[in-house]
Amino acid sequence: MLAELLSGSRDTSPAVGGALGPRVVPASALLDAVGTDAGRVIVGLDVDPAVLRTSEQASYEAVRFHLDCPADQLGDAVALRLPSPLAVFVTVDGSDDLGLAESAQQLADAGRIPGLANGHAIGEVADFLAVLAHADVGYVARARDTAEVLALLSGTVASLRGDDVRAALAAPDPTRLTSLIPEAAEAVREVLLGVEVHDPALVARELADAGLR
Repeated sequence: MLAELLSGSRDTSPAVGGALGPRVVPASALLDAVGTDAGRVIVGLDVDPAVLRTSEQASYEAVRFHLDCPADQLGDAVALRLPSPLAVFVTVDGSDDLGLAESAQQLADAGRIPGLANGHAIGEVADFLAVLAHADVGYVARARDTAEVLALLSGTVASLRGDDVRAALAAPDPTRLTSLIPEAAEAVREVLLGVEVHDPALVARELADAGLR
């Protein structure tokens, strides 16, 4: 269930385990690394995507593109055309902006991947997961620590089963995750595509200590 789930900006040793996915690399860093090979990466769009199409840069394979986008620019983000899937983390600046679930629905309807930043209330995350449980796309998330990754996994499982998502987010139970049959674990990963964390190697070890593989 954890295969290539975790990503971050740090280089990590393959010996840490299969939970580690591609690094997150800013597009600007790729432009500054002409002549190198970055390998498989998640590209953080901190420059105009048009610059990537017209400028020299490092060689790389983009697994996904990640974009932080104000709610009032969501339409522009959806209209971007990129060679790999685009995940959009919508930032809400005012009370008139779309809520987390509403923006997720718009992104899913447009075939884009909703991004879930950390720091949202449990109710907001539960409503977000309710959208993704019935969408044709998955989501990616950002978490501060292992506890938040466990909560995301537990909440995703609960949303697919029709269980109490808020309770699963508030008090994740690792034993429910370790008892999933392979088909159920695969279904979870079709919804939760990846999680960005500050220290993927540490989180991978702590998840392994909890019995998750």
